[in-house]
Amino acid sequence: MATAVTTAPVLARGTDVRDRARRAGALAPVLAVIALLLVPGGGGAQGGTGGTGTVADAASGLLVVVCLVRLLRGGARPLTVTAAVVLGLPVVGVCLAAVTSHDPASSLPGVARYLQVFVLVPAAVLLTVRDRRDFAVVAWGLVAFALFQGAVGVVQYLTGTGASYQGEDVRAVGTFGATDVMGMATVVAYGLVVVTGIALGSGAGRARTAALVCAGLLVVPLVLSFSRGAWIATVLACGLQLLLGGVRRAVRVTLVVGALAVVLVGGLGIGSSMVEERVTSITRVTAAPDQSVTDRYTMWAAAGRMWRSEPLTGVGLKGFPHYRDSNASVALSSGSDTAGAGAGYQKQPLLSPHNMYLLVLSEQGLIGLLALAGSWLALLVGALRRRRAGADCALVAGGLLAWQLIDFFYADIGGPSTVLMSVVLGLAAWWALAPEGAAGPGEVRGA
Repeated sequence: MATAVTTAPVLARGTDVRDRARRAGALAPVLAVIALLLVPGGGGAQGGTGGTGTVADAASGLLVVVCLVRLLRGGARPLTVTAAVVLGLPVVGVCLAAVTSHDPASSLPGVARYLQVFVLVPAAVLLTVRDRRDFAVVAWGLVAFALFQGAVGVVQYLTGTGASYQGEDVRAVGTFGATDVMGMATVVAYGLVVVTGIALGSGAGRARTAALVCAGLLVVPLVLSFSRGAWIATVLACGLQLLLGGVRRAVRVTLVVGALAVVLVGGLGIGSSMVEERVTSITRVTAAPDQSVTDRYTMWAAAGRMWRSEPLTGVGLKGFPHYRDSNASVALSSGSDTAGAGAGYQKQPLLSPHNMYLLVLSEQGLIGLLALAGSWLALLVGALRRRRAGADCALVAGGLLAWQLIDFFYADIGGPSTVLMSVVLGLAAWWALAPEGAAGPGEVRGA
């Protein structure tokens, strides 16, 4: 009898350890994609379907292969009909645009990139994540990566080793370098949205406390990224999360955040003059836009002209750079200047309109835009519909999707950080499309 009493807890602990080991092994391909973004890539922020070929991209391919092997061996569930339709919608527009392209051969790399980012990797993540604990592991993995990138970015600002901004090497870009200035801002914004969802959807306890601490830490590098698009998307996405979490709480949190902003920027002077100038520039986008805004407006207009020439199927994948000059006005500059963060002066070519919706509309036409946007909206609706099954997961998934859909008005795919977006879409897709049994009650507390 005594033996039974003493050995039972040991057996239970052993079982728990084995369960954790199996869980870590199953999620290792997903976590590897996140971790390997630390390896420098040579793609830069090319925009559109450029910037491929990083180690993280290779890891995402391995994730798809591993998932396929598990499916063939019967070790993983297949996609539901709804999930297959929602995730498969982008295939229609992508393939149609490639077939009708004036140069189908040059469109093939674009086909591979779109299928990787919007179909294959999200589907693989959806199939790999099995329950809310897996969801928590990947979500906190995103936060850990954001904290690391943010810490590097803050050090860059304090030591003057960041990317060049207004003649000073102070722009926080993390390990992504000056050629992908949106990389760190995107990663940090993802982490901030995740911890905001956890803090609002979890009960009082260690999970909420950890989330609040992480949120406070991540705000600083996001500000020091000087990324207007990331600021706007984060404010709106977190605002949506606050409203979904309750109006009264939203008012209280807004007041606290406003007070902290005054202390950090006004009182402590964290990037005060530069931040003030950058915030003010948001309101001057029509009255007195800088050259980057002028270039963006010019490329938006060029994308609109391309779409009008081929309204249903567009000019073809990877066609924007080819048709840009014939559709753009003389206001377009030759490229954007980058320097700092360990790199010399470079001029980055403007190969996309820096608006995902206009990029898809110009290259894939109305059919492609409806297919892609329809898939994204279906995920967002599905994620928010499940709020009663778990407020924290719903707020995390809904917030990430909202952030991405808003950010797409100012950015598109391109650069090493793009593969992380596919992981985020897959994580949100699991909550929106997974069978009801897998998304049962509980909280995102971690592994």
